[in-house]
Amino acid sequence: MSQLTELTITQALALLQSREISSIELTEAYLDRIGKFESQIKAFITLTPELALQQAQAADKLRQNNSDYQLPALLGLPIAIKDVLAIKDIRCTCGSRILEDFVPPYTATTVQRLLDAGVVVLGKTNTDEFAMGSSTENSAYQTTHNPWNLEHVPGGSSGGSAAAVTSHFAPVALGSDTGGSVRQPASFCGISGLKPTYGRVSRYGLIAYGSSLDSVGIFAHTAEEIALIFQHIAGRDPRDATSMEIPVPSISLSENTSLVGMRIGVPKEYFISGIQPEVDAAVRSAVSQMEALGAEIVEISLPHTEYALPVYYLIATAEASANLARYDGMRYGYSAESATLWQRFKDTRGSGFGSEVKRRIMLGTYALSAGYYNAYYGQAQKVRTLIKRDFEQAYEKVDAIATPVAPTTAFKIGEHTNDPLAMYLEDIFTLPTNLAGVPGLAFPVGFDNQGLPVGMQLMGPHFKEESLLKLVHAYQLSTSWHKVLPDL
Repeated sequence: MSQLTELTITQALALLQSREISSIELTEAYLDRIGKFESQIKAFITLTPELALQQAQAADKLRQNNSDYQLPALLGLPIAIKDVLAIKDIRCTCGSRILEDFVPPYTATTVQRLLDAGVVVLGKTNTDEFAMGSSTENSAYQTTHNPWNLEHVPGGSSGGSAAAVTSHFAPVALGSDTGGSVRQPASFCGISGLKPTYGRVSRYGLIAYGSSLDSVGIFAHTAEEIALIFQHIAGRDPRDATSMEIPVPSISLSENTSLVGMRIGVPKEYFISGIQPEVDAAVRSAVSQMEALGAEIVEISLPHTEYALPVYYLIATAEASANLARYDGMRYGYSAESATLWQRFKDTRGSGFGSEVKRRIMLGTYALSAGYYNAYYGQAQKVRTLIKRDFEQAYEKVDAIATPVAPTTAFKIGEHTNDPLAMYLEDIFTLPTNLAGVPGLAFPVGFDNQGLPVGMQLMGPHFKEESLLKLVHAYQLSTSWHKVLPDL
């Protein structure tokens, strides 16, 4: 059974299609592995074994009865979903006590598209509360552990999804990325993670954090696997006004490793003092490998990078303040028992939200308050435009930009708990991508001297996910970092 959980998505689908294995067998193999190791990793908030086996049984029946017809492309493939994406009749907590018993009456578009393609849902994965965090320590339910070293964080906020894929609890998982929440945990856990272009994938059914920054992303072991899932979730959705009417390409990744004709930019602002030496060395080595495959390496500048951190923590917190105002204890979710209406509002939000969420709500409310709006939020939006222009000018010269994902490898659980700024700095290399709305793809490029994975990211022009996937696919064909597995 354990061997089934080590199949790639392509291998699993081929065996399902040929009926060498059934979806029931594959699903049971993942559920058995979860049962064996979940107490160590704590990747899931809610497991759905009964639903998964029902879906697997239905997939097997459909395949058996319709062998001559075009079947859904992902029929019978297990998947894990971050607990910020709504699935009808399955509780959606967002890692918060305030939504502990919330059961959505609808399903997120991305999840529905995968269900239509035939996937089997294993469960909902752990997350920092309302996706606010870089370590998955801010979950109201549990702290997820890094499969490479249980004393270290898996990254955040999509740490549960990253740890689930790394631990072979699922071959693929969905996450969300507002400031690096897919790419940073992918880096910390030694797998691949895609943040698509803003507007490329529907946000309908994704519980909002920062509406102009949020993206639904994908975790898998390789770029090839991500490409397969991406083609199913991307595309226009009339229920999300920000989703773009742009055709989704049929991405075909060849066995050709040549990168001749590709120009990769290396921004000097991302290789800074204070970066962990092993991270710097591994990323530079990966860039050299791409150069050896034929890519031209060009030094570039993204001069407004230094402002990305303060800009992000003004815009994101302002949007969070507005989005989280709906949790008032009156319509759905947790409601405190209090004597008066106003006291109920205060008690519900005071006890229902965790400390990090309350910190960001207060920061955002202050930035939006009368007398400070133009000085803080308004100014941040202007600098955001400058950051976006930096990327646009860079992409006139290069096809992709290569940088570290984070300045360090996975830090120890509790190491940054009492130092919010140190925690925020873990996302310093990923924030600009969200501010500019461009796609980013993280992938493993080595290990540090503690045996913890090092990740690199490639960022591309708007709607050029296919180019990033092809670049990383070529790199992964010529290296083996993505094949190294933790020993649970």
